[in-house]
Parts: sequence; structure tokens; C-alpha cells
Amino acid sequence: MTPHVLVVDDDDGVRFTVTSVLEDAGMTVVQARHGVEALAMLDAEDGIHVVVTDLRMPTMDGMALLTAITQRDDPPRVIVMTAYGDERAAVDAMKAGAWDYFRKPFDIDELAAVVERAAETVRLQGHVDRLEGELQLARHMVFRSESMARLASLVQRVAPRDVTVLITGESGTGKEHIAEAIVASSSRANQPFVRFNCASLGAELAEAELFGHARGAFTGAVRARAGLFREADGGTLLLDEVGELDPVVQARLLRVLQNGEVRPVGEDRPVSVNVRVLAATHRDLAAMSADGSFREDLYYRLNVVQLHVPSLRERPDDIPELTRHFIRQAADRFGVANVQEPAGLMDALMRKPWPGNVRELKNAVEMMVALSADGVLDLALMHDTPSEAPAAVGLRARVDAYERGLLREALKVAGGNKAAAARALGIGRVTLYEKLAKHGLA
Repeated sequence: MTPHVLVVDDDDGVRFTVTSVLEDAGMTVVQARHGVEALAMLDAEDGIHVVVTDLRMPTMDGMALLTAITQRDDPPRVIVMTAYGDERAAVDAMKAGAWDYFRKPFDIDELAAVVERAAETVRLQGHVDRLEGELQLARHMVFRSESMARLASLVQRVAPRDVTVLITGESGTGKEHIAEAIVASSSRANQPFVRFNCASLGAELAEAELFGHARGAFTGAVRARAGLFREADGGTLLLDEVGELDPVVQARLLRVLQNGEVRPVGEDRPVSVNVRVLAATHRDLAAMSADGSFREDLYYRLNVVQLHVPSLRERPDDIPELTRHFIRQAADRFGVANVQEPAGLMDALMRKPWPGNVRELKNAVEMMVALSADGVLDLALMHDTPSEAPAAVGLRARVDAYERGLLREALKVAGGNKAAAARALGIGRVTLYEKLAKHGLA
């Protein structure tokens, strides 16, 4: 990583000298004459690692600049320059968040060394963030691709900052798993995590579900309901498919995000809530805002930080890892031992476009495992119109494997209670016992 440094000083000679020293040391350097210009430069330039600033400058001095920088997300390291005998100002700057300081007139070697150390801490912190992000995301998702590793690093950086996050990506990419990883790494990890699918209800019911309602507020409201925002108080609320929200509900959601208050349907008094909102969508909210189908002000409220989950066709390196993970899951679910991968399986899977993304891949793998004959996966099942011969061979064995899996899953959900498992499957207990004996599960 080549250190990228911003030098801030109102003295042209000092700026020139510091810049020359740092460029000779192999760094990329940009300049600003005062704090206001420096902040504009930070907005315009990507990836500035270190800011070297004088403390005494017109327009905005170094202490004001330091304060503004430390309030930013993922701020660069700040090194301050002080005049001889002004150590008190340097101490104050260190207390305010400066990484280090040096005096003017300065030693050239000392200057380069201090900036290089600061840049190295930025590089190491980025490496740590990436590893921690990969570890956390790996608890929720299976991946090995570079694009998902970068996403994991972003998840780790944004998770503790308690900002609203918009998670975008095609259907089936795993947006909900990204939300789970954010929550798990946040300060609200031990608080309620509530999920709501915005496409599941019409406007009136969605409004009541999110914000609560008084008894008798509408037909069928036989008792009062707190609503999901109040259920999530102190924790996190995930608004899945947020692009499907009715315009009326969008307006009410905007007020909650602005004021931190919800007003249950049929009540006059608002209730304060402390909820972190995560939103997910497969739609292009920017385009929807432009054409008026989604409120522009709500879009900006939700889009404080945006995390985009790449489609499966954009990360084919993940397909083998995901496939083997889903094979293990399905084998356990359906009671299939010693699953064997046919030659060419991974090549065939990696050639498919997977419009349904990870969800489609999981369903396809589950189908192959459930319909396998003696644990041998049938590659012909991956074709849109499988040949009759492979589909017919071992049909009884495949049906048995699927039935065995349903029995195992029903028993697992029922906690081993056979009567409850029989009820869940819609069969009598005698039939259940017969089938358990048949499959060696009794």
C-alpha cells in the first residue's frame, strides 16, 4: 500500500518542504492551505491515510480540523505540527485524537518515519478489519471470493457505528445474512433483532404491524398491539424488500427515522423508540426515487451506508464451497450417507447463470441429494429437461431418501416427540412407526 498523505499548512514553504520529503520517501501527497480546504480535499480524494497539519492556520485551524476529522467514519490518522516551545498545544491535540506530533523546524528523517508509522497502522487496521469481517460473515455465509471478502470488511467496519444501512442485491444473494452479520458485530447484538418483509402485507396492515395500533383502530383490531418498532426498541429492525412499501407507510417510516418516535394507529400520542434500522431490497431505489415511485427523502435516510451483495454469477469462485456446504446440510436433513459427487459436477454448476442466485443453487443441490440413488448425485437433474433414463433409474430409492429426510426433519422439529411428528406430517402414529422402522429410524 502506497501511503496517501494530505499536508495542510498556510505556509507555502512548509507545504513544499513536507511534500518533497514525503514524496522522496515514496508517498503520494496532496496539499491544502487551511482546514476548510482540507475537509473538501478529504471529500474529493479517495483513500487518504494520513493528514499532516499545522495547528495555527487562518479560516480553520488545526484543532478544529482535527475535531472535524475524528467525527468522520473511518477517519485517517492525524499528525500535527507545532512551533518550538508549543508542547502544550501538541498535548491538547493528542488528547483530542491526534495520532502523533512533531515540532517545527523538523528533522527530515523523523518526519518521514512518523508518517510511515501512521500509514502502517492504517494498513494493519484494514487487514485486521478484513480478517474479523471475514470471520464474522463466515458464521452466516459461505464464501471464498475476493468480492465477498471485501464486503465482509465493510460489514465489520459499519457494524459498530449504529448507522442506518441499505443492503442491495438481487433476490437470493443472501442480503438477510448480511444483516445478521451486522447485528452480530454491533453494540446491539444482545438486544432484539426483529425482521419485517415489506412485501407481505398491504398498506393498512403493514402500518399497524410496524407502528402498532389501538384496540378498535380498524376492523379486526380486537386488542391493542405494540408494533415491531416498539418490539425492536433498543435493538435492530430489518425492513426486507423495503422497495415494496406503500407510499403512505413510506411517509410514516420517514417520520420515525427523523424523530425517533412512532404513533400507533388510532392513538394521538407518539412513543419514543431507539431502533437501528437496516433495510434490504433487490430494487433500484435511486431509479424509483427519480421516477417518484419511492420517496426521495426516505431513500436518503435509508442510504446512509449502502452495502451491495454481488450476484452468484459475479462470484463463481464461491460455487464449489457453497455446493459442498449445501450437500452436507441436505445429506443430514434427508438421511443420505456418503454422498458422492459425479465427475463434472462443479464444472456444470459453474457454467449455469443462476438467476435465482444462492437460493436457487441451494434448492438445486437439495433436489439432487433428496433424489440421489445410494448417495450418488444425478447430474442429469441439473438440466432443464433431464433425460428419462437417469430420472427413472432408482426412482424407488429416491422417493425413499426423500421420505426418510422428511421423517428425520419432523422428528427433529418435534424434539423427538413421535406423536407431535405424526401430527405435523399429517399421518397416524401407527403409520409413522411403520415408516420409521422401514427407514431404520425407530
